[in-house]
Amino acid sequence: MSILIKRAAEHWEFVAPLLRKPKNEEDYDRLAQALDELLAMTGGDESHPLMSLVDIIGDWIEEWDHKHHPMPKPSGVEVLGYLMREHALSQSDLPGVGTQSVVSEILSGKRQLNVRQIRWLAERFAVSAETFI
Repeated sequence: MSILIKRAAEHWEFVAPLLRKPKNEEDYDRLAQALDELLAMTGGDESHPLMSLVDIIGDWIEEWDHKHHPMPKPSGVEVLGYLMREHALSQSDLPGVGTQSVVSEILSGKRQLNVRQIRWLAERFAVSAETFI
């Protein structure tokens, strides 16, 4: 038996909880706490010896989140509002959508984006048209 395996076996009861994918929310919470502690220990140093453990646990947490805590897809209007805030745009800064009042009605949900407006927004923000559908 190699010395590495022997040492791992000697400390397995302490290490094992960190070296398995979460099977329930309790496991998930334990791994999330462990990840926080590891990140504090490594200080973001990518060359730190524990970064491979950070990567493994981070991947397991991400996989659990995608499966058990999926993020809802934002609506086109929510994306538009976000992009307007990010680019510090007012309603009148989107002439390809329409007048300020048309943009206001779209943002308030009183009006839907049409195909022409979606195409213009996709080009304006350099994103896929599907972003606004």
